[in-house]
Amino acid sequence: MQNKGFVITFAILLTVVCCFYLSFSFVTRYYEKQAAEYSNGDLNAQSHYLDSISTEKVWLGYTLKQAREKEIGLGLDLKGGMNVILEIDAAAVLRSLANEEDAQFNKALQQAIDENRKGSNKDFITLFVEKYEAIDKSGKLAIVFGARLKDQIAPTDNNATVKKVLEKELQSVADNSFNVLRTRIDRFGVVAPNIQKLDRAERILIELPGIKEPERVKKLLQGNSNLEFWKTYNLQEIQGYLGAINSRSVELLAAKTPANNAVVAADSISTDSLSVAPVTQVESESTTPMFTKSLFEYFDQKWGGGSVVGIADRKDTASINTILRASKDLYPTDLKFAWGFKAIDDKETVFQLFALRGDGTKRGPALDGEAIVTASADQIQGQGWGVSMQMNSTGAKRWAAITGAERGRSIAIVLDGYVYSAPNVNDRIEGGNSSITGNFSVEEAKDLENVLKSGKMRAGVRIVQEDIVGPSLGEEAIQSGLISFVVALIVLMAYMCLVYGFIPGMIANAALLLNLFFTLGVLASFHAVLTLPGIAGLVLALAMAVDANVLIYERTKEELRSGKNVKTAVQDGYKHAFSAIFDSNLTSIITGLILYNFGTGAIRGFAITEIIGISASFFTAIFMTRLVYSYGFSKGKFANLTFSSKPLQNFLMDTKINFLNLHRKAYAASLAVILLGIVSIFTLGLNNGIDFTGGRNYIVRFDNPVNTEDITDALKPVLGEESMVSVITIGSSNQVRITTNYKIEDARDEVEAEIKDKMNTALSSYIASGKTIDDYIQSSQKVGPSVADDMKTAAVGAVILAIICMGLYILLRFRDVAFSLGTIIAVAHDAAIVIFAYSFFHKIMPFSLEIDQTFIAAILTVVGFSIHDKVVIFDRVRERRRDFPLRDIALNINDSLNTTLTRTVSTSLSTILVLFCIFVLGGDSIRSFTFAMLLGIILGTYSSVFIATPVAYDFLKRKEDKAKAKAAK
Repeated sequence: MQNKGFVITFAILLTVVCCFYLSFSFVTRYYEKQAAEYSNGDLNAQSHYLDSISTEKVWLGYTLKQAREKEIGLGLDLKGGMNVILEIDAAAVLRSLANEEDAQFNKALQQAIDENRKGSNKDFITLFVEKYEAIDKSGKLAIVFGARLKDQIAPTDNNATVKKVLEKELQSVADNSFNVLRTRIDRFGVVAPNIQKLDRAERILIELPGIKEPERVKKLLQGNSNLEFWKTYNLQEIQGYLGAINSRSVELLAAKTPANNAVVAADSISTDSLSVAPVTQVESESTTPMFTKSLFEYFDQKWGGGSVVGIADRKDTASINTILRASKDLYPTDLKFAWGFKAIDDKETVFQLFALRGDGTKRGPALDGEAIVTASADQIQGQGWGVSMQMNSTGAKRWAAITGAERGRSIAIVLDGYVYSAPNVNDRIEGGNSSITGNFSVEEAKDLENVLKSGKMRAGVRIVQEDIVGPSLGEEAIQSGLISFVVALIVLMAYMCLVYGFIPGMIANAALLLNLFFTLGVLASFHAVLTLPGIAGLVLALAMAVDANVLIYERTKEELRSGKNVKTAVQDGYKHAFSAIFDSNLTSIITGLILYNFGTGAIRGFAITEIIGISASFFTAIFMTRLVYSYGFSKGKFANLTFSSKPLQNFLMDTKINFLNLHRKAYAASLAVILLGIVSIFTLGLNNGIDFTGGRNYIVRFDNPVNTEDITDALKPVLGEESMVSVITIGSSNQVRITTNYKIEDARDEVEAEIKDKMNTALSSYIASGKTIDDYIQSSQKVGPSVADDMKTAAVGAVILAIICMGLYILLRFRDVAFSLGTIIAVAHDAAIVIFAYSFFHKIMPFSLEIDQTFIAAILTVVGFSIHDKVVIFDRVRERRRDFPLRDIALNINDSLNTTLTRTVSTSLSTILVLFCIFVLGGDSIRSFTFAMLLGIILGTYSSVFIATPVAYDFLKRKEDKAKAKAAK
C-alpha cells in the first residue's frame, strides 16, 4: 500500500483532534448529571448550580462555560427551544427615506405590502419598484427619494440606480438590527445560540436551544431599541436618596405580614431566561416586599464610586429592582438606574448598578445612536484595545456640548436598558471623532464596536416563521433517535458478517465504528448541533460506508473467481473499486451541499452530518481497512478468506439475465405509473405542509385518547369555515397535530393569543379544570405566507439543480452524453414517482405524508443515492467497452449489469434495512422522511437497471449505427 505512513499519521492526528473535542461533551454531561442530582428535579436549582460553577476551570484549563460551548449540542427537536425567522419592516425603512406625500409612492408601497403578506419570492425592494413602475412607467424614484438621500441620489438617476441605493440602505438597517439582536441574545443564557443573515436582506434566522420562556423571548426579539448616551450622577450626589430608599426597604420588611411570606422568598427564584432583569422591566409597583433584605444589605460593595451605585449578585438584581420601583417617590425623576450588561468578576455573577441622569425636559438620554456613523475596535497606541467612533455633523456638535459640560464625569453607553460602558470624559471633544479606552480585551472591544454600530433600530421586526418545541417532546425524540440508531447499527453490522463472512464483516464493522467516531469528532470541532434528522444522516452515512465496503468486497470476489490469490485479489479489488466509490461519494456530497444551501435548521443539520459522515466513510473504508489487510497479509494471515458466507456463497452468482430485452416492458410500466401519478395530482392533489402554504401547527397532547374528527368538528366553527383546519394523530392516540391557516397574513402577536383562546373554548371538554390549552401544547410552528412562497421556489430550484448537477458530473466523468441523459431521465423518474406516491397515499397512510422541507430533503438525498448504482454500472460498462471494443454494445451492457447485480442488490438491501429501522423506531417527526427515502432507494435500484442503462444503450446504439452507416458510405 502506497503512502502508508501518511495515512497512519493522518489517522493518529485526526483521532487526537476528535478525542479532544469529544471530551468536552463527556465533561459537560458529568457536571449536568451532578446538577440534576443536586437539584432533585428543580429546574431553577439545576440552572443556578450550573451558573455557579460556569466560570470554574473543569477540563484542560477550560471553564465549564467554555466546555459547554465546545460540546456537541442538541438541536431544537432534541432539546426543545425555539427557532424564528425575523423580517425587518422594509416598508418603514422606505417611508423614512421617501417623500411620503407622493401618491404614486404610497400606492405602490401599499401594493407591495399586500403582496408580500400574501406570499412572494421576491425581496421587498424589488416588489416595491415593480409596483411603482407598473402604476406609471415614467415615474422617477429619484424624485421620491432624492431629498433625503441627496448625497447618494442625483435628480437624473434612473430607477435601477435608485433601487441599488435603497437596497444598500436596507442592508444597512439589517446590519443594525442584526447587531441589536445579537446583543439581546447574549442575555438569554443559551448554550450554542445561532443567529445568521439569510439571502433576503430583511430576514434574520435565530435559533435558541433550551429556551424556557418563548413568549417572553419573542417579545424581546421584536421590541424596538435605541442606542443611547446618558449623563450620569456621581455617587456623592445621590447618597441622601439612596439612604432614603434603604430606609423605605427596611420599613417595608418590618411591615410584612405572615401572608406575604410565600412571596417574600422570590429573590431565590430565577427571574427568567435573562441573567439580569432591567430595572424598568419589574412589573409590580405594589408595596408587597418581593425581597428579604434591605437595599444596602444586597450590595456586596456598598459604594461603587463614580457613577456606580453599588455591586450586587445576579440573583439579587430582581429584588433590588423591586425596592427601587417601590421607592420612586423618594428620588428625582431625572435619576434613572440601570444595570451593567457584563459581570465584573471572573465567575460572571456580580453586576454593577449605575445612576443615570436624564437630560432636557423629557429627562431622557443626552444623545441617541442615530448620531453614530462608524465605529471600529482598534489597538490604541500605549493604551491597548479601544474603540473609535465617528459621529455625523449634527451629532458632533451635540457631542462637543455634552463632553464640554460633563468634563470629569462618566457618559454611559446604554442599549436595551443595559450599560455597556461608562467612560470618563477627559476633555471637550470636537469634530465627533472619539476614542473609548478602558483595558478592554479584544473580545470586549469588538462587542462594544457592535453595540455602537447598532445605533438606533430604524425599523421594527416581526416574526414570519417560528418553531417552538417543548422539552418533553425533545426527550422523546432523543430516546426514539438513539434506539433507531443503535438498532440500525447492529442490523448493519450483522448484515456485513452474514453476507461476507465473519473476518471481512468485522473489519468493515470496525471501519463503521471508526467512521462514527470521526464523524462525531468533526461535528464537535465545528460546534455543530445534533438533530433528529442529523441522527438519520449519521445512520445513512454509515450505510454509505457499507456501500464502499460492498463495492470492494464484490470486486475482490470477482478477482478471486478469475484465479488470483487472496492478497492480489484484495489489492485489485481496492484498485478497481476506487473510481466508483469516489464518484458515488462525491455525488452524494454535491447533493448534500445543495441541501445545505436550500434548507434551514434541522435540515441543514442533516446535510452537515451526511457530508461529514460520507467524507469520513471514504477515508475509513478505502484507507483504514486496507491498512488492516496489509498488516494481516504481512503477518501471513487472511490467506484463506473467501469474502462470502456459506448460506449466500452462490447468491446471484454468474447470472445471465438479458436485462436489455426487458427494458421496453419497464418503460411501459414506468409510463403507466407516471400517468396514474399525474391523474392523482389533478384529482387527489398533494398534502402541502405549512412550509409551502403558510399556517400554524400545534402538537397537542391530551390526557386521554381523542378522535381527530371530533377535534376538527369542534374547531371549525370557532376558527371559521373559510379557514383550513386539519387534525391528525401524531404518535400515541392522545396526541394530535392541529394545523390551521387562520389569519396567517396578520402578523400581530395578538393573533396567536386569539387562536389559543378559541382553542380553549372549542376544546374545553378535553381540558382539565384549572388548565388551559398552553398546558397541553408540546410544540408549535408558524410559517408566514411570504416565507412559504420562498421555500416553495427554493425547493423546486434545489431539486432541478441537483438533477442537472448529477447529469453534468456523469458527463464530466464518462465523457459521453448518453450516460448523462440516462442519469437525468432516471433520476427525474425516481423523484417524480416518489412525489406521485405521496399524492396517491397521503389519504391512506396512518402517518403524515406532507410536502414540506423534510420531504424535499428526502428527494435530494434520493437523487444522491440514486446515482450510486448508476455510477457503478456505468463504470463497469466503460471498463467492458475498453476491454472488449469489438464486442456488441448490448452484450457489454448486459454483462456489466449481471456482474454488478450482487453489489446492486446488496447495497440497496443494506440501506433499506437501515431505513426500515429508522422508519419503525425513529419517531413520527422523521417517519415521512424515511418513507420517501425507502421509496427512493427501491426506485433508484429499479431505474439503474431498467431506465438509466437502457436509455444510455439506446443512445450509444444509435451513435454506433450512425458511425457504421457513415463508414459504409
